[in-house]
Amino acid sequence: MAGLDGYSIAIIAFLGLSLVVGTLTSRMVKKSSKRYMVAGKSLPLFFVGTMLAAQSIDGNSSLGNSSLVYQFGFWAGAAIPIGLAGCLILTGTVYGKKLNKMALLTLPDFYYRRFGFASEGISSVIMMISFVILVAGNFAATGFILSAVFGIDFFWAMLVGAVIVLIYTFAGGLFSSAYTDIFQIYLAIGAFWAAFIFFAGGFSGTSFDTILAAAPEGYLDLSGLTTLAGGGLVNWAGIIGLALGDIVALDFMERVFAARDGKTAQRGALMGAGLTISTIVPTSMIGIIALFLIPGIPDPFTIFPTIALNHVPFWVGALMLMGVLGAAMSTANGGLLAISSVVSRNLIQRDILKKWLKRPGMDDKGLLRTTRIFTIPMMGAAFILAYMLPQPGIYLILAFDIVFAGAWAPLTLGLFWKKSNMPAALTSLIVGTGLRLLMFFIIPLELAGLDTFIPPPISFALFIIVALATQKKYPGEKRHGVVDYVPPEEDVVRGEDLKGYVESATR
Repeated sequence: MAGLDGYSIAIIAFLGLSLVVGTLTSRMVKKSSKRYMVAGKSLPLFFVGTMLAAQSIDGNSSLGNSSLVYQFGFWAGAAIPIGLAGCLILTGTVYGKKLNKMALLTLPDFYYRRFGFASEGISSVIMMISFVILVAGNFAATGFILSAVFGIDFFWAMLVGAVIVLIYTFAGGLFSSAYTDIFQIYLAIGAFWAAFIFFAGGFSGTSFDTILAAAPEGYLDLSGLTTLAGGGLVNWAGIIGLALGDIVALDFMERVFAARDGKTAQRGALMGAGLTISTIVPTSMIGIIALFLIPGIPDPFTIFPTIALNHVPFWVGALMLMGVLGAAMSTANGGLLAISSVVSRNLIQRDILKKWLKRPGMDDKGLLRTTRIFTIPMMGAAFILAYMLPQPGIYLILAFDIVFAGAWAPLTLGLFWKKSNMPAALTSLIVGTGLRLLMFFIIPLELAGLDTFIPPPISFALFIIVALATQKKYPGEKRHGVVDYVPPEEDVVRGEDLKGYVESATR
């Protein structure tokens, strides 16, 4: 490891601050699984909006974005923040308010209440796989930054970042995310703009027109959206896959559930969308700037730290490094908590203990303890994937292609169509996801993007056909006196949750 310099000291201070603030939030958990998973459903607008932005602005949409732009053109990377912002707009205008009022702890809770045990189990597994991929992308981003700053092997660099995230996630749950996101994400946004303005404003000593002229033909025009040769099919697949698929995102919905009321959830999502939109230009243009500064770099994923360390003033570079690091850590924190909550709450507590073993399940302290324990193996799984295939950016799109294909139709139709039922949900989950995996192998490279576009409409259509065909045996209109929903079980859902849930379901 090289001797400490100003960059190293700045990063160590940033990591230390994140660790201390995140760990101190353990006092706010108060031995409650509900407070650990969704912050007691108490968060105001500023926290909700900031946290949603922090999940959107991550290592994939910053470092991964820039590397994709460097390799394939502006729209290849910009598709990520554009798609994520679109998702948050849809969440705020269509989904957030209604889901917040249901008093859920995890997103698979919705599939259980609406469609029963089997749908809950399958959706849980699909979302877990999706989020292990997402967290892996962000662990890889932290590894690239720390390796460049400290001159250490990628494995050890990534391990340092992953362990720090694990420690404060284990300690404070969603509260650790709320309080670390405040300084991590606004610092990231400021850093991205500082870097862009340094070059766009001519402060680097080179006119911005000269920098732009270094971009290959087609990199900055609309061909990346309008032509097959320019990557239009792939880029639109990324935008739409994220805009719709990320609605079925454990971490986004975790924050929607944590909002103190439906209006706060709605406004928080729109605030998060606005903050995400603000990063599209600076993060994407870093990839174009790198084409001028460091053409032919062997590893495109290192362009961000290379520019930060060698081509901007110290204060701008330090901000850039901390910005990407904070963005990646904040999303890894939220994703790690979301996966662990699903394992403990939906798979172990309900599907394994109650359904299959016919046991009463865990009490609240047991659920809290189990959720914390499972942050450890989930971190391990994401770490191994990130080390084997470090691909920030590509991972994000892949992660939400999976849930878009199978889980989006049951969520959307389950919320807004009274005839939705269990057979339809199972068909959509199994066929949609299976078809997406099949198309990964059979769609030729020149038609990449079709594997994103084809499965969701087939899944959606099958849901409607199966629901209509099975209405007589599985009516969707009323069950147990609660309109459209299976009542929540008693062991974890508190009295105040049940009241709010029933009120929302019967409106």
